[in-house]
Amino acid sequence: MINALYFPDSIRSASSEAFELYDKSVFGDKKGLAIIYAPIEALFLAQEGKLIVYRGTKKLPEDKLLTLLRKNDKRIATKLAVYADLRKKGYIVKTALKFGAEFRVYEKGVKPGEDHARWVLSTAREHEQLDWHDFTAKNRVAHAAKKYLLLGIVDDENDVSYYEIAWMKP
Repeated sequence: MINALYFPDSIRSASSEAFELYDKSVFGDKKGLAIIYAPIEALFLAQEGKLIVYRGTKKLPEDKLLTLLRKNDKRIATKLAVYADLRKKGYIVKTALKFGAEFRVYEKGVKPGEDHARWVLSTAREHEQLDWHDFTAKNRVAHAAKKYLLLGIVDDENDVSYYEIAWMKP
């Protein structure tokens, strides 16, 4: 079990277990003597029973952690459904803010630093209306970065359907 500390700007652990999980499955990012977790990574690991998050000396139950993280990201539940689905299928999933999307997704067996992500992933609920200008911008950024745009659409049962978008030459 990994013990981590919640800070307003990060969730981090300096435990040997955190470094072992990073080396095995690339959860978090190495920063000096700590592993820094993206909020989605910490929430997923907490749900999977692999991470306990503390705020000071007080253990944060999963529902309290979700409440804290939702203050900064109203869409975290949608993102979590997609993130968890892909991680459980064996993909490495990292944040993708600089690509204007939620995540970068690596082919199975590929770790960040060994090769580039194949996809940039945007998430939505099935009844959300998508903005075509936003969609086009995301696709252009993905294409310029030599990646495919992947849409993860979450239904009311939290099942995820994926749509890969690619430029075609007529």
